[in-house]
Amino acid sequence: MASARVLVHAQRAGAGGAAAFGQSVTGVFCPAHTDVALRPPFCPAKLGGATPGDREGQPGVAAAVAVLLEAACGHVLLTRRATTLRHFPNVWVPPGGHLEPGEELVAAGLRELAEETGLHLEPGTFSWNLLGLWESLFPPSLSWGPPRCHHIVAYLGLRSAEPRQQLQVGGPYRGWGSPPMGVPPSTGIHAQARLCLSPCEVSAVAWLEPPVLEAIAATEDGAEGSRSSPGELPATVGITELSAHGFRSSQIPTGILLRRAPAHGPDVERVSTGTKFALGRWRAGPGQGQRK
Repeated sequence: MASARVLVHAQRAGAGGAAAFGQSVTGVFCPAHTDVALRPPFCPAKLGGATPGDREGQPGVAAAVAVLLEAACGHVLLTRRATTLRHFPNVWVPPGGHLEPGEELVAAGLRELAEETGLHLEPGTFSWNLLGLWESLFPPSLSWGPPRCHHIVAYLGLRSAEPRQQLQVGGPYRGWGSPPMGVPPSTGIHAQARLCLSPCEVSAVAWLEPPVLEAIAATEDGAEGSRSSPGELPATVGITELSAHGFRSSQIPTGILLRRAPAHGPDVERVSTGTKFALGRWRAGPGQGQRK
């Protein structure tokens, strides 16, 4: 993660400046009825959850980036945050983190992708587009307490020219432990894993197929009632998670990824609200942002 943080400055109609911690950046600086930046309906900043006293000692609103990496076959990579993290532990999100001073969005996204998963994308092997901006606070609901961190997250869509199998594994490898997910065992020689998860940030990864991704995007946090998912979904999805002996392949119920953020009580393993927003933009196609 970045050691120095870039703070958000915003301007509207000639007025503005550094955004204050807990201040609704979306509500104050973004014109009404537009989607310049979005937030969940239960966002603490929208509901006035941060008082001036809560803002003391807070540097402001940090700028962050998150990367939806799509393989050539249409699978998208999500990571499960480590349970030891202070913010959104055990929640499924794309790789991402803070911007560093002087860093461009794509460079920051590629750096975070490499730091968290070990994946390095070479220039010319991917295209990208800006999916949108998302205002994120933690805790995400006032029922969990006053805000402790505040970000504006730029979600990027990166489409690799490589299929999932090639992104998952590479060339010959001689070593200990089980072969990477999807690679059959051999006589001690198997494909080298390109994935190298950072255990302090990531506990598991999953390459999800479009029908599952569409169902996740259709599950709105803060919405009443149920919403039908598109098509029939598999009962479980495959993940690769860290263990004391390295990688291991596992299955989790698909329903875990379709959970909504709880309004009360402790958080649960789920996909973050911002990730659902980004997947909705991804599903809508490059018309939501200029593809590069």
